[in-house]
Amino acid sequence: MVIEQQITGSVIAGIKELYGADVAEAQVQLQKTKKEFKGHLTLVVFPFLRMSKKSPEQTAQELGEYLVKNEPAVAEFNVIKGFLNLTVASGCWIDLLNEINAASEYGFTKATENSPLVMIEYSSPNTNKPLHLGHVRNNLLGYSLSKIMEANGNKVVKTNIVNDRGIHICKSMLAWKKYGNGETPESTGKKGDHLVGDYYVSFDKHYKAEVKELMAKFQSEGMNEEEAKAKAEAESPLMKEAREMLVKWEANDPEVRALWKKMNDWVYAGFDETYRMMGVTFDKIYYESNTYLEGKEKVMEGLEKGFFYRKEDGSVWADLTGEGLDHKLLLRADGTSVYMTQDIGTAKLRFADYPIDKMIYVVGNEQNYHFQVLSILLDKLGFEWGKGLVHFSYGMVELPEGKMKSREGTVVDADDLMAEMIDTAKETSNELGKLDGLTKEEADNIARIVGLGALKYFILKVDARKNMTFNPKESIDFNGNTGPFIQYTYARIQSVLRKAKEAGIEIPAQLPAGIELSEKEEGLIQMVADFAAIVKQAGEDYSPSIIANYTYDLVKEYNQFYHDFSILREENEAVKVFRLALSENVAKVVRLGMGLLGIEVPDRM
Repeated sequence: MVIEQQITGSVIAGIKELYGADVAEAQVQLQKTKKEFKGHLTLVVFPFLRMSKKSPEQTAQELGEYLVKNEPAVAEFNVIKGFLNLTVASGCWIDLLNEINAASEYGFTKATENSPLVMIEYSSPNTNKPLHLGHVRNNLLGYSLSKIMEANGNKVVKTNIVNDRGIHICKSMLAWKKYGNGETPESTGKKGDHLVGDYYVSFDKHYKAEVKELMAKFQSEGMNEEEAKAKAEAESPLMKEAREMLVKWEANDPEVRALWKKMNDWVYAGFDETYRMMGVTFDKIYYESNTYLEGKEKVMEGLEKGFFYRKEDGSVWADLTGEGLDHKLLLRADGTSVYMTQDIGTAKLRFADYPIDKMIYVVGNEQNYHFQVLSILLDKLGFEWGKGLVHFSYGMVELPEGKMKSREGTVVDADDLMAEMIDTAKETSNELGKLDGLTKEEADNIARIVGLGALKYFILKVDARKNMTFNPKESIDFNGNTGPFIQYTYARIQSVLRKAKEAGIEIPAQLPAGIELSEKEEGLIQMVADFAAIVKQAGEDYSPSIIANYTYDLVKEYNQFYHDFSILREENEAVKVFRLALSENVAKVVRLGMGLLGIEVPDRM
């Protein structure tokens, strides 16, 4: 904010003149004045006491008098102990609003040729099931983070690693082969990811029945329950068959590979549909089936260099006890890879594709240890960004009724959830008469924007690190800290601006000085101006929730202003035009802020 920079320069000059001392810019702490005190900005004077050799109150008094005399931006001041509260002159707020008005993407920094390249990995689905509520949080956080990093002047590559191989994939394939009777998405009318997910559940059901039967047999032979269970799980014919299928897949068996390709293609078509509806995109998709071999190669290279060691059974491990961790498996005894191997392989391919400066992994907090280990291993293997990789760790999403389990088919499906949100938005909007007079097409589009906005906002306003409970009913509310409340305020401002246009009122590019502003109006300009600092903070903290909660606070403040002040009925023409310009810029910042969350705002509602 230019006003703050201006006042900071004058404080430095004042300390030089009053006390003959030089202070660094970093020592000048200006913050927003607390609501209970008069003023806009507060200067903390404690750092200057050793220069003034006076009490906090006296130092603040002298600095205040100096600023009122020498700094046109400061109109008046008051002193509360060691805090100097400054009131900014009205004309400065108009200048600031003009400055915000001139910037179509106020608060954003454009990337240049020399900007760092940040790669963000999110989504990471498995091709044995559709995306569920946990994936929804992951995708929304990842996509929002990519927008925030872009707004902070970084070049960004959005990437997805699809887990398309492994035992869980073979379970779906085997169940379809055994019980599927040749079903396809076309023959069933089901999305491909849903169809394949059904067979993952089917495998688990048949496997559990097998284990139960074998347990009874082993217990009748004199084994206790624990022993019988362990033996039954080890000897389940179905599980043995799934493992054999995995070995065949790794050996490139043509029949297994053909089935794998067919079922995966069904799933990808289903995923694409879900991503489209969710409004998230990727610049590059990697597949585990292509990366795990690269990872094996890199692990063997590390083995040769003595970074890793081989056990008698042939498995390869990393000894990380020197880093305060334990021993980590990298290749199993049968030569098959683990997730860590895949992540090393993916890193190798990505580094070959892009000159990455920073790598951010959006993965749940149950993987905290995994990324601690990955960072050390990548650093050992010579990846420049290994040490500085960021694990954007987020908490679980639960429902009011409890946890989800994909094997048992008790997950909340992402497609169903989005459809339900859109239906609920339509119902709620109809009840409140917000869709009156619209065509079916317009009403459907607004229901989509509001329903998805409610879902996204509800998830993104919570600090990502925390576990959260998602309550669909609470999220679609046109009052309170919700997406629809913010969207409705945006649409309300657009309605005011349309009426002004119809009345032939033009908002100039530059507002003239000399308009008397109320405290509420000054506070609102100050709040709009804060957006630039908020975007910066959200980028430093990797925090979409900072953007979400700021946008809500801004909208709440604007609604109070809208309630207390006339806009179109204001008799003073200059004040009317100022309020329209202020409204227009509030709407712009709301649109930009919601855009960083991947949320659309409707012009009508």
